[in-house]
Amino acid sequence: MKKVLTLILILYCSYAFAQDSLKSFNNSRIKTTSAGLEVLGGWGIVNVGAGAIGWANSTTNTSRYFYQMNVIWGSVNFGTALISYAGLQRDRKKHFTAAETLKEQQKLEKIFLINGGLDVAYIGTGLYLKLAGDSRNSPIMKGYGSSILLQGGFLLIFDGLMYQSEKNNGGKLRHFLEKHPITFDGRRVGMIFNR
Repeated sequence: MKKVLTLILILYCSYAFAQDSLKSFNNSRIKTTSAGLEVLGGWGIVNVGAGAIGWANSTTNTSRYFYQMNVIWGSVNFGTALISYAGLQRDRKKHFTAAETLKEQQKLEKIFLINGGLDVAYIGTGLYLKLAGDSRNSPIMKGYGSSILLQGGFLLIFDGLMYQSEKNNGGKLRHFLEKHPITFDGRRVGMIFNR
C-alpha cells in the first residue's frame, strides 16, 4: 500500500511540476509573440503617419505613390497586429495541456515560416514593379514597387527574427516534454518509459 501511495504522490508532484512549467512556458510564448506584434503594430503606425504626411507633401508622382502604398501597408500591418494581439491576450487566461501547448507552438512556427516565404514574394513583386516602372517610365509602378520593396524587406527581417525566436522556444518545449513524459488527460495519469 505504501508503494502505491508513494507512486501516486510522485506522479501527482511530477504532474503539478509539469503543469506549472507548461504555464510558465505558455506565458513566455505569449509574451514573446506579444512583443513581436507590438513591433509590427508600431511599424504600421509609423508607416501610416509618415506615409500620410509624405503623401500630402509629395512633389512628384513617384513619391506620392510611394507614400500612398506605405499608408496601405501600414494600415494592414497595424490591423493584423491588433487582431492577433487581441486573440493572443485571450490565450493568457487559458490552461493549455502539453499537447495543446505543442500544437500552439508548432502553429506559431509555421505561421512565421510561411510569412517569410510571402515576404520573399513581396520583395520580388516590388522589384519587378520598380524595374518595370523604370523601363516604362511609370510613376505608379516605381512608387508602389519601391514601397513594396521596403515593406517586404522589413517583414522578411521581422518574420525571420520571430521564426527564430519561436523555433528556439519550441526547442525548449520539446526538450522539456522529452524529459518529463508524464501525461494527464483529466481522468488518467500515465508515465512514458523510453527504452
